[in-house]
Parts: sequence; C-alpha cells; structure tokens
Amino acid sequence: MRINRYWQVLLATFALNTGLSAPTQAQDNYPSKPLKVVVPFPAGGATDILTRAITEKLAVRLGQSVVIENKPGAGANIGAAYVAKAAPDGYTLLMGSIGSHSIAVSYYKDPGYQFKKDLTAISTAGTLSNIVVVGNEVPVKNLAELVALAKKEPGKLTCGSSGTGGLIHLTCEMFKVAAGIDVLHIPYKGTALLMPDLISGRVTMALDTLPPYLPMLKEGKVRALAITTAKRSALMPDLPTVAESGYPGFESIASYGFFAPMGTPPMIIERLNREINGVLIEPELKAKLTQQAIEIQGSTPQALAAFVDGEIAKWATVIKASNIQRE
Repeated sequence: MRINRYWQVLLATFALNTGLSAPTQAQDNYPSKPLKVVVPFPAGGATDILTRAITEKLAVRLGQSVVIENKPGAGANIGAAYVAKAAPDGYTLLMGSIGSHSIAVSYYKDPGYQFKKDLTAISTAGTLSNIVVVGNEVPVKNLAELVALAKKEPGKLTCGSSGTGGLIHLTCEMFKVAAGIDVLHIPYKGTALLMPDLISGRVTMALDTLPPYLPMLKEGKVRALAITTAKRSALMPDLPTVAESGYPGFESIASYGFFAPMGTPPMIIERLNREINGVLIEPELKAKLTQQAIEIQGSTPQALAAFVDGEIAKWATVIKASNIQRE
C-alpha cells in the first residue's frame, strides 16, 4: 500500500508540473505554426494592401508563413468579432482599422464584441489621411471659399461618403460642426460609386481617403482643397491642412494597428511587437507604401492602446454632436 501511495503522489506531481510548464513551452516555441491575420475589409483596399506588405516581411522574421483572411462586412465588425472570439494563443490576429477600434464602440449598439474587453493592442501599423475634395464644377479654389459658399447656400451643398457611420461620413460631420455649415450628407456603397457623381458635380464634396483620388487628381478631374492630417503630407506638400486653413486642432486619420484576442500571453505580444516594429522601419517598405499615401509607423502596445482611447472619445463626441442615429 505504501508503494502504491508513493507512485500516486509521484504521478500526480509529474502531471501538475507538466501542465504548468506546457503553456510556457508553447510560448518559448512561438510561433510553431502559420499565423492568420484577419483583414475586416475586402481584398484590394488600403487595409488589405498595408497588411499584405507588412506580413510578407513579418513571415520572414518569424520563420512562419502568415496567411491573410479577408472578412468584410458590418463596418469591420465581422472580422473584429471573429478575432475577439479566437483562441488567445497568438495565431489569430486582427489588422484593426479606425472603424473596428474606435468608431464602432460608439456607433453600433451591438457590434458583436466589446473592443476594450475582447482585444489587446500589439502595435500601430500606419495611417491614411483624408482630403477635402471637390469636383471641377464647384466654383471654389480653397477651403475658405467652400465654407463661404456653404454659408451662402445653407442645405444646398452635399457631402458624399462611402457609407453612413464610417470615417468619411464622420469626418464630414466633424467639419460641418467646426465650420458651422449646413451640408447634406449623401451616403454611397463605397468610394467607387461616389466618384462619378463627384466628378460630374452631382455631389459637391467629399472628405475621403487620399489613395483612390490620386489618379483623378493627376488627371485634373477633381481638386483637393485641404488635407485632414495634423501636418502636411510629403506626397502633396503644397496642399494645406484643414487645421492651418482656419480650424486649429482639426485632424482625421484612418489609423491601423495589430490586435490580438484578450488573454494572449505577454511574452507573445512582446515578440510580435518587436518583429512588427522591425518590419516597419525598413526603408524599402516605407518608400513603397508612401507612394500609395500610406504612412507606416510602429509603436508600443501601450501607445496604441492610449491612441485608441483618444479616438474613441473623439468620435463619440462627433456622433453625439451630429445627432447621428446609431445602428
């Protein structure tokens, strides 16, 4: 009986120690299989382009392939909710956009996840700027003239967007409040459908992301009046910011960052942060994405989390001030 008792204790101790060490060993061997990064938008868009450019180099640094899975829909909520519910083991990540990590928190009654509780920050990835763009039929040459025209004809000018509740719509609403103008919002199902009406003059203006308009600007089909970043863009250094055009503090950027399910081990978050930031300082990648108006920049997890908190507060204020009905 003593011998049996001895072996029972020994086996129990071995099982306990093995159970405790297994997670640590898994972290030490991370990554031991391919990773998946979920892009909550269709393939071919700015978020997808940015993600693929970064993960191509990230795979080399990690020694494992990184698979991109596009899960568009519901203003980025479908993809974000998928990652929020994934195993917190570092193998399923989200390329979050401002829609999933800032606007959705205030705009949607039930986005399918709770961002602050379900996802944890890894690193900032990059930003896209918005521009104030008008068609050639609009008789203005700068932002001041656009505002003057809007005040002269209240309610007659229109501002197009790629959909209600998105960054482009909310940037327009924020500008309306800042400038004190009455402009009618016209939602479209994407920028591609908005562009023809902007070019033809059926829509007055848009405060849309820059990349889709680069060819139109070069061909002279539309005119950019201002950019919504805090500083001028190196890609368009002659284009003034909205802030310097009479609206100090005005800033709207499409921000992107990597996130993981809450509960992912700190050791894995640290590894991913280190490798992602290593990719983001590569001059070749920076030059490639700059040509597409995407500015890349890494950060600590803490810095990304703090930035998100600020964006959540800012867009919640815009939604409330503009009396936008939540979905």
